[in-house]
Amino acid sequence: MRNDSRLSRMLHVLIHMDKHQHSATSEMIAKMLNTNPVVVRRTMAGLREQGYVRSEKGHGGGWTLVRPLSDITLLDVYRAIGEPHLFAIGPADDQPECLVEQAVNVALGDAMKEARALLLQRLGGVTLDKIAADFEAKLATRPATSYSCAS
Repeated sequence: MRNDSRLSRMLHVLIHMDKHQHSATSEMIAKMLNTNPVVVRRTMAGLREQGYVRSEKGHGGGWTLVRPLSDITLLDVYRAIGEPHLFAIGPADDQPECLVEQAVNVALGDAMKEARALLLQRLGGVTLDKIAADFEAKLATRPATSYSCAS
């Protein structure tokens, strides 16, 4: 199963947007993420609907961050992009009348419910400014020419 990288990608985008003074076009973001501008617009729409970014059409337009990174958590972004599946594992349904499968599914379901709750709690406790500060600390230890990110 392929990983869903939308959360990671949107966190990346939002932190870059905070570091730049100008709006970022869908084309610029798409180039940075090596994807299609249509995918960017579709994904950023959820962030716009939640009030984290705004978009301007036309010349000089693009996406602009409208909330400080300190007001945005990982959980906020996760929810804004549509709450993608957190885990690739799940219950089987090949033999629903099998008592072993039923017992396994209950045990897995309980464990997954607990794991999901813990992960969502942790996501809610991390703001984007913490991630940006970690980036800044790492950047400060490197020569200026060693940093590379197409933004």
